[in-house]
Amino acid sequence: MASVLILMGSTSDWPVMQAAARMLEDLGVQWEARVVSAHRTPDLLATTMQEAEQSDVRVVIAGAGGAAHLPGMLAAFTHLPVFGVPVPSKQLKGLDSLLSIVQMPKGVAVGTLAVGEAGAANAGLLAAQVIATTEPSVREKVIAFRHEQREKVLANSKLELN
Repeated sequence: MASVLILMGSTSDWPVMQAAARMLEDLGVQWEARVVSAHRTPDLLATTMQEAEQSDVRVVIAGAGGAAHLPGMLAAFTHLPVFGVPVPSKQLKGLDSLLSIVQMPKGVAVGTLAVGEAGAANAGLLAAQVIATTEPSVREKVIAFRHEQREKVLANSKLELN
């Protein structure tokens, strides 16, 4: 397995979760994505986390919509850091997912990111930052990315009003 495991409840979550994969690729971090449902394949969820712990996985990113139990269930099965990304739902636009992920009981930690693609991209960035603590090549790319972000803001800092 890769350094970061991206998990989602269904393939319909991929349009959001691919933002995490793109960020990881841009920062030189190996990733793997899988579909694992907390409700439909709980046995696969447990074995996936066992495999992750026995491999090179250092961070898990989990995207989930609706009831959004996936990140919390994954965290219950591992000591690895789990970052939860609320995937927008049709009915409540991701508020339901956000509240489900962020309200974890004491003792089962899930780092919760923003709803949607921005949250997925930031989950990828945060995972890369964790890996950067021990991998200099990733650290350099994270620093360069942050510098690029700063330069973009500075380049657009003076607005000309007509």
